[in-house]
Amino acid sequence: MQEKKNTAGRQRAAAKQRQTAREPAAVAKKAAKRKSKTENAVAETVAAAAKKTVRAARKTAAKVKLPAQTAEKKSAKAPKLRIIPLGGLNEIGKNMTVFEYGDDMFIVDCGVTFPDDELLGVDLVIPDMTYVVQKKDKVRGVVLTHAHEDHIGSLPYFLRDVKAPIYCTALTAGMVSLKISEHKNLGKVKINVKKAGDKFKLGCFEIELIRVNHSISDAVGLAIKTPVGVVVMTGDFKIDPTPIRGEMIDLERFGRLGREGVLLLMSDSTNAERPGISMSERKVGESFDSWFKGCDRRIIIATFASNVDRLQQIINTAVKYKRKVAVSGRSMENILKVALELGYLDIPDKTLIELSQINRYPKDQLVVITTGSQGEPMSALYRMAFTGHRQIEVGKDDRIIISASPIPGNEKAISQMVNELFRRGADVVYNAIADVHVSGHACQEELKIILSLVRPKYFMPVHGECRHLLMHASLAQTCGVDSSRILIGDLGSVVELDGENAWQTSTVQAGRVLVDGYGVGDVGTAVLRERKLLSAEGIIVAETVMNRDLTAIVSGPDIISRGFIFTKEAEELTEEMRRLTKKVIEDCMAERRLRDRSVIKNRIRDELSEYLFRQIKRSPMVLPIITEVQ
Repeated sequence: MQEKKNTAGRQRAAAKQRQTAREPAAVAKKAAKRKSKTENAVAETVAAAAKKTVRAARKTAAKVKLPAQTAEKKSAKAPKLRIIPLGGLNEIGKNMTVFEYGDDMFIVDCGVTFPDDELLGVDLVIPDMTYVVQKKDKVRGVVLTHAHEDHIGSLPYFLRDVKAPIYCTALTAGMVSLKISEHKNLGKVKINVKKAGDKFKLGCFEIELIRVNHSISDAVGLAIKTPVGVVVMTGDFKIDPTPIRGEMIDLERFGRLGREGVLLLMSDSTNAERPGISMSERKVGESFDSWFKGCDRRIIIATFASNVDRLQQIINTAVKYKRKVAVSGRSMENILKVALELGYLDIPDKTLIELSQINRYPKDQLVVITTGSQGEPMSALYRMAFTGHRQIEVGKDDRIIISASPIPGNEKAISQMVNELFRRGADVVYNAIADVHVSGHACQEELKIILSLVRPKYFMPVHGECRHLLMHASLAQTCGVDSSRILIGDLGSVVELDGENAWQTSTVQAGRVLVDGYGVGDVGTAVLRERKLLSAEGIIVAETVMNRDLTAIVSGPDIISRGFIFTKEAEELTEEMRRLTKKVIEDCMAERRLRDRSVIKNRIRDELSEYLFRQIKRSPMVLPIITEVQ
């Protein structure tokens, strides 16, 4: 019994000892668990605080300044200002520039150029406007800088496809109205008349007109406020401290824009090759005076019809020397009418007479103002030179003053006309021998003045051929514009700006569209190639009449030659061509599979072309004609 109690006691002691041994482990385990919970809570607290800090940092960054990576993403998505020259770069004339931002677009100028010797039969060359027509719903308007043809001449063709309001000064509006009235299918066009200093909005753009001097009154440059910065476009300009009408160019406004900050300057490059400064228009008036003084001949002056200030000086000089003034040439008559109605010309009473009245006055009491300073074949002066004018016959009693400089490409035509006038005994005065013309475009020192006043971040020379643009770029570098910030564009090349950077990206469809009579764009490379061939080599027509089955010759072949040889002097050659044509047709009739009109015509063409080149080394156009009868 006692032993059982001892055993039970030992067991209780052992159990207690084991329990005592387990207690530290349990305590440690509990402690570890409590520690783990505390650490997790701390970690969660830290994580939550970190998230809160990140959110706060993001909010602060959004308010203050985006991180570089985020800014790049935002920049990639934000719209850019897109400037797209559709004309006026690497060429003279047909000036047209597109400004586009987001869903808004407007056009600056819409001009033409005139065809060169290679564009046979073509009347006008206009810009390819496909890009604008495709986005015509975005076009908010057309802004015109002045009324010269190379800036407004394409408007009637543009307005056929794009109905947009026009913004321009008063004289430009008058010229545009006259031009639009000649095209009956345009409907009503809204013309908003503005003056230098006015500001107006076109979508997201704000346009300000800046007074400039040029060879036509009411010319303006543009300050264009865009969402990414200010773009200044000079338009055609010069710095004339003594203009005939109005005030000197607003240099103060250009300088103020420069101080406020200009993102891009687009400046006229036409005279970038000429050193110094351009002469004032008043110098021409002084020269006129010297040629009028003591002259006992009739004076005929040819100048650009749009140069209203030049017309005023001619009239002033005529009045001074008591001469009557008549006008010849439709464009001259139209512009004179518009300028008088708008008050841009001041002509004393009884000074202007009709051209039909000139025979009533002695020649030494007459001045005739005429078109034709560029030697255009249908112009009034050209017709006078080649005895095609109905009312004026030029002779030794005439002094002819050509108050214009040749537009590139017209030199040969002008030279021929001047020579013909000399042959007729006239006294001819032109710019090579007298100061009877001054340019309306800024020379190098004037270009530098604008660059120095505007101080643009980026510079883009416009309105000129490649050499003019590069010369202007060189001038910009002398005025402190870094070469990396000068953009030399091309037709259709897209310039994008985001406020900080500018770069050239893609290209759009651009180039030239040829106008021939009422046809616009239907004269392409193939047609021009054929016209050139016809003008150089002439044409041979081989005409044959056959029955409907092409199994018998009814009449012919007949050979007709135009611009190739005089048939009577080459009867042997003509007879051989007739024999060859007949032989080709008979060979085709003999073989059923060759009885096809196109096959017969192609074989005739090949055979005659080969024969003519072998015989006389000429390649005229060969035109086979097969006529089928019952």
